Amino acid sequence: MSYLSLSNTSFVAITISFAVICLTIFLLRIITQIKLKQALKDELAQHDNFAMGINFASEISVVIATIAFLFDEISVNTAQSNPLKVAVLIVLLFSFIKVGHLIHRKWILHRFNEEAAILKQNVCAALVDSGMLIANFIMTLGIYTWTHTQGFSNLLIALVSFFLLQGMFALDSKIREHRFAKANQGASLQSNFNLENTSIGIRYAGKSIGLALASYAGLSSATFQNGKMVENLFTLVMHCGVMWILLYALTFIVKKISLPNIDAALEVDHQDNIGIACIEFAVFCAIGYLLISMFSI
Repeated sequence: MSYLSLSNTSFVAITISFAVICLTIFLLRIITQIKLKQALKDELAQHDNFAMGINFASEISVVIATIAFLFDEISVNTAQSNPLKVAVLIVLLFSFIKVGHLIHRKWILHRFNEEAAILKQNVCAALVDSGMLIANFIMTLGIYTWTHTQGFSNLLIALVSFFLLQGMFALDSKIREHRFAKANQGASLQSNFNLENTSIGIRYAGKSIGLALASYAGLSSATFQNGKMVENLFTLVMHCGVMWILLYALTFIVKKISLPNIDAALEVDHQDNIGIACIEFAVFCAIGYLLISMFSI
């Protein structure tokens, strides 16, 4: 009787995927060091830059999770027989994630220099940046899951859908900024990131990841129509829009039940209450995952 059910195929799969992961992380480290203009170990070990550690940790996690997801979607035989296709998929996935990350940095939060703040050991900036990186990772995988069965022929639809979802993220961020200004005598949320309020960073990251999970749920529940741009975009807007509304409606109810008679905005914005911010983070992520569980087909 055999108690080990792992097959040779499983070992081949993990060997190939782990080799790709190691190569990608090595390249990521080199690129990070070039941007820092110094060895990464100096910033992390000698300068004890917690913010840089958080940011680099999120990048490593995204690399590993992306490649693990891709190798779970394709067969080992495909990876061995058509390595060029796998390489193109990896490049496309990371390109989408990086472009989304740049859109967040340069457009959505254009008044806040996240890279400079992270170098100044601003943990709030690292949390905001890492949250949006993970959110873009989730959203990219959602688009891939929605469209990949139709091959590369629908890459244009995937690209337009990606930018449409970036617009939804931008609108959501503007609404958050408006609500923050209304509750804080016109203060700017982006300016407050520079004040190193860690709880604001935690809350912002949680809402970003929660919205990405809700978008993934919307994409999973939507039917993709091969070659039909308008129909697919309309379907995406309807499904992801409904999930967006459900995310905020359900989190509002859960927060009212779990935090009765507590002004969460006051605690996070003015008291830097990390405990309340962590609860908000958990609620948004959990509700986002609930939507995936309930509406994924």
